Amino acid sequence: MILIGFLGFTLMVAVVTFVTTRSHGVGETADGFFLGGRSLTGWVIAGSLLLTNLSTEHLIGLNGDAFQHTIAVMAWETTSAIAMVLTAMVFLPRYLALGITTIPDLLERRFDQTTRVIMSVLFLLSYAAAILPVVLLFGAAGLESLFDVSTVFGISVDRSRWILIWGIGGLGSLYAIFGGLRAVAISDTMNGVGFLFAGILVTVLALMAVGDGSAAAGLSEVYTEQRPKFDITGDEPGSFLPFGVIFTGLIVNQVFFWCVNQSILQRALGARSLAEGQKGVLIGAFLKLLGPLIVVLPGVIAWHMFGDQLGPEGALLAYPTLVKAVLPPALTGVFAAVMVGAVLSTFNSVLNSAATLWSHGVHRTLINRDADDRAMVRTGRICSVVLALAAMVAAPFIDTEGSLYNYLQQINATFFGPMLAVVLAALFTRRISAAAAKVALIVGPILFYLINFAFSEPIQGLLASVFSLQDPVHFLHLLAGVFLLTVVLMIAVTAVRPAVEVEIAYAPPPVDMRQWRYARVVSAIVTICTVGTYVALAQ
Repeated sequence: MILIGFLGFTLMVAVVTFVTTRSHGVGETADGFFLGGRSLTGWVIAGSLLLTNLSTEHLIGLNGDAFQHTIAVMAWETTSAIAMVLTAMVFLPRYLALGITTIPDLLERRFDQTTRVIMSVLFLLSYAAAILPVVLLFGAAGLESLFDVSTVFGISVDRSRWILIWGIGGLGSLYAIFGGLRAVAISDTMNGVGFLFAGILVTVLALMAVGDGSAAAGLSEVYTEQRPKFDITGDEPGSFLPFGVIFTGLIVNQVFFWCVNQSILQRALGARSLAEGQKGVLIGAFLKLLGPLIVVLPGVIAWHMFGDQLGPEGALLAYPTLVKAVLPPALTGVFAAVMVGAVLSTFNSVLNSAATLWSHGVHRTLINRDADDRAMVRTGRICSVVLALAAMVAAPFIDTEGSLYNYLQQINATFFGPMLAVVLAALFTRRISAAAAKVALIVGPILFYLINFAFSEPIQGLLASVFSLQDPVHFLHLLAGVFLLTVVLMIAVTAVRPAVEVEIAYAPPPVDMRQWRYARVVSAIVTICTVGTYVALAQ
């Protein structure tokens, strides 16, 4: 039954994706492969955004963090909604008006080709070092924990993870390599529906298990008996996610991820109009507000039910244990397919974005300036294959001690601050020079690496003595600091090497630029709901 459910759902997604993609004929042209022929509608964009972001690192990682700490970790989800409002209302109109395919395209128009290449390489490095291998590892670990794959086939856990990593990676690569963005987006949307249904179902069934058949009674019991877990401010000593980071590094992280990150924005850049792009992003923002019900609350419920059994050190087993305890056997196969789909979505989305960055940002700039559509698609596919293989090789060797989700965010933070500073300079000022942008993109990541990784202990000791701190400075505060230092560095370099006046060329926009008529209203509602969540749960 498990196998039938798994194969049935997976095959359905594959067939529908293949038929839909073939019928639109968007797999061979550069615009078709990288941007889905600029044909994506709001609901497809929303579904793809959701699944590109949410994966097993959220199901297992964030639920594990809530199990071990408090629901303060939901800030990763709730603050995303505010950043997505900024994407829809501020950033996306500018991007679509320019008709760009990648964010580095913007930097070439504002600065020069070298800046574009550096930005493209940094994107590729962040994908290769963090997102791709961690997503595969989380997916393999989740499936192993949920379904005891090693026991079923009589092999070791390590071998099971290797097989799962290569199986998931290989399947995900097929969507990205052969189907392009439209195939990725269609499969994401279908998997997204399954993800939301399965995720909310697990939460409801878990609450019913606690409340003797009543989800409301179960929620009341969990909230009453585990009240400290519902401290959304996260201000306990040595907090995992202090409330203050929302106003420092978390802002930087979220604005970069949702407003600048190529793997996210590529869905919106493929919209058939500004209205559809805004609609997709804002629907996605609403869905992100539902995220804590799926990727945070189950962790608290698991603590209530299995805390004594697993202990804090069993955080990564919290969600799998909960699923096995409450999910009916008949739905286990479908849930397995949904989990695989979530991993595939993030993996193939990042691969498609990497292919786009390599083809447009590196290949056509440095290798073959006259590359035609066929050559662009071919080199993009080669890039996807190389990165996929590298991720599958690297994933099993990642250290699984501690919070993998936290590890992922720290690696990302190495790149996010400097890259955001440069993009903001490109969009909103003409005073920063190309030399300043290049220095910022090179020095900024090195600076964060030195502060947060290479010399973490002496720097934390220095900060503690200067500011009389009891706890280490959170890496998100350090991210905010590096962001500000990068801005100062750009201003200083510009003073030495002034900017040459450059006007960004605005050709006729490739899509209809009329705004979605409900964009402002929906943006206001999303913002009010986000703030209201914190007001309601503040203790």
